[in-house]
Amino acid sequence: MNIKTLIDKYFDKDANITIDAFDFDNIYRVYQRIISKLSGHFEIEISVMQGLSYCFYEILDNVLTHSGKKSGVAITSFCPDNSALKVLIADDGIGIYNSLRQNKEFESINECDALKFCIKDKVTDGKGMGFGLYSTSILAKKAAIRFEIKSGENKLCLKDNEIVVESDSNWQGTIVFLELSTNNEINPNEIVSYRTDCISQYNESFIDNDKLEKLW
Repeated sequence: MNIKTLIDKYFDKDANITIDAFDFDNIYRVYQRIISKLSGHFEIEISVMQGLSYCFYEILDNVLTHSGKKSGVAITSFCPDNSALKVLIADDGIGIYNSLRQNKEFESINECDALKFCIKDKVTDGKGMGFGLYSTSILAKKAAIRFEIKSGENKLCLKDNEIVVESDSNWQGTIVFLELSTNNEINPNEIVSYRTDCISQYNESFIDNDKLEKLW
């Protein structure tokens, strides 16, 4: 996987970038380290972190569950000047199209349709719940400056708060990229359609009791 290509395309040259490789053994440690570091930026609205923390782990897990690869990479940066948080998760696995076609329901779809379907609720290759990219797409509509899912020769992106799929240069595997505006409050549990309490999950994992009391 060419990490330099990813950085050049999605990140500013002078950005303070963190690069983390993750696999089955360290996925939770990497998740905790990245979210803890991002949570240290007091400029980031806590509700954005509460929603992102859920989606971020789901995307990491998607790589190991669906890509056919044993590892992936996560690249993050935060710019206080414009309150923009960038998160990218990438792998060089089989891609969304080949993954979904493992499910008989989607074995006749094309690559473009695979990207359209992958953000729909309960769409999966059969190895998961089909909720991670769906919830991520809701987060994108609530807070994203830029949102892309790139796989094969197509990319899904957010334009004027509408999801579109268009042709693009080839990427072997899958890239999920989010650039979030972090200074506006959102409802994190709306991101997960109230199926879980990601607010409490985040608070219990990343905010100590003293800090939590001060928030209220």
